[in-house]
Amino acid sequence: MENKFSVSEFIAYCNQTLEYAYTGCTIEGEVLNVKTSQNKWVFFSLKDEEGSIDCFIPIWQLRIPIEDGMKVLVRGTPKLTNWGKFSLTVQAIMPVGQGSIKKSFELLKQKLEKEGLFDPAKKRILPTNLSKIGVISSTQAAGYADFVKIINERWGGLELKVCHTQVQGLVAPDQIIRALNYLNEHGEVEVIAIIRGGGSADDLACFNDEALVRAIAASKIPVITGIGHEIDESLSDLAADVRASTPSNVAQMLTKDKQAELRNLHATISRIHQQITSRFDLVSDNLKSQIAGVVSKIYLEIDSKINETKNYQKIIESLNPDNILKNGYAILTGKPQVDGEIKIETFHQKIVAKVLEIKEK
Repeated sequence: MENKFSVSEFIAYCNQTLEYAYTGCTIEGEVLNVKTSQNKWVFFSLKDEEGSIDCFIPIWQLRIPIEDGMKVLVRGTPKLTNWGKFSLTVQAIMPVGQGSIKKSFELLKQKLEKEGLFDPAKKRILPTNLSKIGVISSTQAAGYADFVKIINERWGGLELKVCHTQVQGLVAPDQIIRALNYLNEHGEVEVIAIIRGGGSADDLACFNDEALVRAIAASKIPVITGIGHEIDESLSDLAADVRASTPSNVAQMLTKDKQAELRNLHATISRIHQQITSRFDLVSDNLKSQIAGVVSKIYLEIDSKINETKNYQKIIESLNPDNILKNGYAILTGKPQVDGEIKIETFHQKIVAKVLEIKEK
């Protein structure tokens, strides 16, 4: 017996079947007839040379600017509306092809620049002497392997808190945003590095996702990016606190070179040794000069005392009775009185004499 449906039941049955058969479709095509309704919904058509399908997406989910003529890749679910129209409910959209990517890039860049999202004054200086780094990357990518290798070679001993994510395609932005939020809330890291090696413009387009760019700018922890090569620039790079040219360059910027630090340490030790030696020699020379001055002063003082002693000696010698007697003088002892005796001493003789007469002068 054939199934019998009401119109609404049939539409619901078709949507259930479509949802079961196509849980998610990824479709590439050219955008046409972009319209915004009530500032809530964005409607557009997606076409190629042989067909066209109507699409709609909530405006808050539209994370890149789109215009007629742009080539895009969308992920969505097919749906039959209550009015019998077949459409695609879009969950994610990304430009493809260099021209569309560049156009979308410039439109979103202008918008975010006006908001001050890339203001250099808001950029933070990365901390030094790191011990724990948060890393967002695909752990299967060569860029990640290069990053880890250089980190270990240059310094080593750093703890890496790694969040494995896709780094290209429609699912990549949401995965990277979740990793950013996790590291901000639970990672206990000092800096967050978002790294991805080189690739085509299509491969790197996910880093121009508006929600991702805003999440990087809003991170409480400083963010450094190393996406692609030197010539590649994404909006994520502009929103980050520091942009490095490659994943390897990120590793170099976050770590000191152990060998260079050892060379610098040896040079510093050598310089300090030379300074100490020079200072010692200077102090030694000054001390020798001071000692020589003191010794010279002591000798002068000694000579002065010697001369002074000689002068005293001369005075003493001049007062020596023997020297007086040598000059013809005599020493008279005894009490002079008539008929008394006195003693007279000359240099050569001692005389006893009797006083016969005393005359007053």
